Amino acid sequence: MTTVEQPVDVLLSDGTTVQLRQIRPDDAPEIVAMHARFSERTRYLRYFSPYPRIPERDLKRFVTVDHRDREAFVVLAGERIVAVGRYERLGPASPEAEVAFVVEDAYQGRGIGSVLLEHLADAAGRHGIVHFVAEVLPANGTMLRVFADFGYQVQRQYADGVVHLTFPIAATEATLAVQRGREHRTEARSIARLLAPRGIAVYGASATGQGVGAALLGHLRDGGFAGAIVPVHPSAATVAGLPAYPSAADAGLDVDLAVVAVAPEAVTEVVQDAARAGAHGLVVVSAGFAESGPAGAAAQRALVRAAHLAGMRVVGPNCLGVANTDPAVRLNATLAPVLPAPGRVGVFSQSGAFGVALLAEASRRGLGLSSFVSAGNRADVSGNDLLQYWQDDPATDVITLYLETFGNPRKFARLARRIGRSKPVVALASLARPPGVGEAPALDTAAVSALFAQSGVIRVDTVAELLDVGVLLAHQPLPAGRRVAVVGNSSALTGLAATACAGQGLVVADGYPEDVGPTGGAAAYAAALAAAVADERVDAVVAVFAPPLPGQLTDPEADFAAALPDARATGKPVVATFLAGRVPAGVPAYPSVEEAVRALARVTTYADWLRRPPGVLPELPRVDRVAGQAAMRPDGADPAALLGAYGIDVVRSVPAGSADEVVAAGERLGWPVALKAAAPGLRHRLDLGAVRLDLADAGALRRAYAEMAPVFGPEVLVQPMVAPGVACVVELVEDPAFGPVVGFGLGGVATELLGDRAWRAVPLTDRDAAELVDEPRAAPLLRGHRGAAPVDRAALVDLLLRVGRLADEQPRVRSLTLNPVLARPDGISVLHATVRTGAEAARPDTGPRRL
Repeated sequence: MTTVEQPVDVLLSDGTTVQLRQIRPDDAPEIVAMHARFSERTRYLRYFSPYPRIPERDLKRFVTVDHRDREAFVVLAGERIVAVGRYERLGPASPEAEVAFVVEDAYQGRGIGSVLLEHLADAAGRHGIVHFVAEVLPANGTMLRVFADFGYQVQRQYADGVVHLTFPIAATEATLAVQRGREHRTEARSIARLLAPRGIAVYGASATGQGVGAALLGHLRDGGFAGAIVPVHPSAATVAGLPAYPSAADAGLDVDLAVVAVAPEAVTEVVQDAARAGAHGLVVVSAGFAESGPAGAAAQRALVRAAHLAGMRVVGPNCLGVANTDPAVRLNATLAPVLPAPGRVGVFSQSGAFGVALLAEASRRGLGLSSFVSAGNRADVSGNDLLQYWQDDPATDVITLYLETFGNPRKFARLARRIGRSKPVVALASLARPPGVGEAPALDTAAVSALFAQSGVIRVDTVAELLDVGVLLAHQPLPAGRRVAVVGNSSALTGLAATACAGQGLVVADGYPEDVGPTGGAAAYAAALAAAVADERVDAVVAVFAPPLPGQLTDPEADFAAALPDARATGKPVVATFLAGRVPAGVPAYPSVEEAVRALARVTTYADWLRRPPGVLPELPRVDRVAGQAAMRPDGADPAALLGAYGIDVVRSVPAGSADEVVAAGERLGWPVALKAAAPGLRHRLDLGAVRLDLADAGALRRAYAEMAPVFGPEVLVQPMVAPGVACVVELVEDPAFGPVVGFGLGGVATELLGDRAWRAVPLTDRDAAELVDEPRAAPLLRGHRGAAPVDRAALVDLLLRVGRLADEQPRVRSLTLNPVLARPDGISVLHATVRTGAEAARPDTGPRRL
């Protein structure tokens, strides 16, 4: 059976884009042309002979494959094939295949070999191949390194002048680490070339100085861009006082970036012109693409396709632009006439309108920026790309994001977990789901916040709060704990601050708040602040100040703000609310105590996350992925077989529809038994009488059935009795924004009504599963409430890990509910399971690299 897959775009090690797709018979002429461009050395290293031309018989075999036992991929730069890789199974049903690839000389050393190997291994693994073998000449050091550096356990043998390699192709932690390291470097490199261009071509700037293009050109020029600026105009000799050219290539300058403000129908011609000038990327400010309807969406796809074929990446379209405040670059390719001062904060905004608000508010607060990207329609460059770039950017210490949607939420979570260990990530994420993004109910605010916190992301609700937190992170150290000293000269303000701390989960340290009173002078206020900072019981300080009434102070001209300590010297963060006077630079100031405390609480929670060790994906015995796949039928799934494949045992249920069937089921299961209404919503409703327990014999069972059948219907379930325990619920949901998420809570009508569920995104680490068990408000019932014995918490954690693994490996499972799960001191019992399947859900962060 053949499998024809869609072409994919991939990044090379220098940040350029190429296309990878399956080979086709009509590729024969291009294969011959590529072969003709090979050097003699490349031909010899690949074919072990001069092989000056490809015989017709060999050529036909090269380009004709079955996409199962024989597969081949080609890599295209533009319309030209520049590399080909293939595998061929070594005999019918053999688990081994020979792999080989060759890259045109001009494209060698740019990472094509490793990309081909990833895609070949992925394709082979899906068809039952578990090992690759390869034969390489000892002189072909480059090819030997491709295999050795991939993380595979390679076995080598040398015979007859050839190195024989054998290695398993299943993904391992080592191979994933190598793959993701390459992904990080290529994506970061592609963004670096956009933010530090040597020269910029501007398309759409009118000679009259009117319009969006002219504004962009003016901002570039007036911002002092350090490189060349090339206005492209069909007829004008100068634009905005700069020499203009009909084509960017005519300038004869190094042009790395094209800034585009032309009509959508003219963008394709611009892409071609920019490619001829050697540009690496496009910033498309023009509107009229996907946001305008189906025709615009088609134009947007054509734009990205043309740009990727030319090796370029695209910011936008319909975006605000990009900026880099590095003094060596001074790039303002945005619609904002003035940028905030240079600083250490990177800003990504999916929305142009929010980007304007962010830049304006950052300027007002004195928050310095390192770089800024507005992605607009996010047709190509996304927040994930910027995370990859900012991770290693020496000019950026804090990352702030405004996100409307998640194109690849799983990748975002993975990147944030890694990057958050060295640089804080603050995100303003819209909870509104765009039209057409799934029909399942959206997660509530608490669930979304938990999913962000799982990855160490500081989630905020407004632009103001985004900058509140950003200013604090940019200028203050992280707190060592949650103990806060409140110091002020107003009992009203200190009281408000103490109340706000309690509401945000902070702890007011013993001996605080400290109120020096309205008559306390600057010296007393400074002494109180100094004492608070030096106090070992204090992790952070909230300083508040209200102007005293006339006549209350003996030194009315004293500068109280000068009393604020240097937090970086003390190692403890200080936030301030001064209703009079100007707070010194470096101390975050907030209009109200509530805003100050809220920002401090957000940062404190992030610091707590940093102190906890990162989780791991543990080995789970009794997990059989192949058996799980076998349990998936075209029309659904066998729940018992599916869950059994992941080591989840469900207490047996026997369906029955009459009194005689009920008694027969009880006899088979053994007494005592439980009788339950069959409808999923009633199986745990003991309060409604839909569940009858401890039925010890046939008579009791008949009587229970006679009472239940008229009320709940004749269809029932009979189960053997198990020991009682605390009822819990485990859920798996395929969320349209976050992908598969696992929920946990305690059972019962009240907890369901209150939505007392904790949520974590897949894949689940051991830490994620443990936090799920502890997070619900009713979790104290699991720990031994009012003298009860604590339940087996480890068994619940293990169950959640297994559900998470199932969700990760079986993308056709769209939802799963285990309800109830009885937790006891000696273990757990899963009484019922409901599984819903559908079309295979996308898992965009799995498999080989692709854009």
